Amino acid sequence: MTGQALTIPTLRTDRLILRAPRLDDADAYMAIMMSDRAAHMGGPFIRQMAWFDFCAEIASWQLHGYGPFSMEEVATGRFTGMSILHHAMGDPEPELGWMVTDGNEGKGYAAEAAIATRDYVFGTLGWDSIVSYIAPGNHRSVALTERLGAGFDADAARPEECPECLVYRHRRKAKP
Repeated sequence: MTGQALTIPTLRTDRLILRAPRLDDADAYMAIMMSDRAAHMGGPFIRQMAWFDFCAEIASWQLHGYGPFSMEEVATGRFTGMSILHHAMGDPEPELGWMVTDGNEGKGYAAEAAIATRDYVFGTLGWDSIVSYIAPGNHRSVALTERLGAGFDADAARPEECPECLVYRHRRKAKP
């Protein structure tokens, strides 16, 4: 891939633009990762580790050819979170995840972005399934994952860093 320009797609929903992460998204991302809200994502982190995590997420585009999308509200242009598509070190397979900034929970942004990202995975990347790793006790993510139609996969391998994680599998729907 040397010498090739990396193109990160832009996805659109009714209320969101899912776009390449930018440096000006970092502070909001790090605020999430340094808060108690990061407890289900290995945090909270100190500022330097939150920065490293932000950079590692973005590096997924270069390393794997897919990665996270920043969620930008169409009406305001505000960064509202990330729809995360990555394959972290120690994860048995790629993951679909999400996070929203403080004050944007409960608005349906995570679901809207996850559906668009999942559709990208199945339609553009051509995958048949993708998992969501969910830490025990993260009831809101379990509920969202189930609303998205994913099923609990008791037989799936768990991430090295979270052997107790619940694994939910999103499957491509068969074409009629």
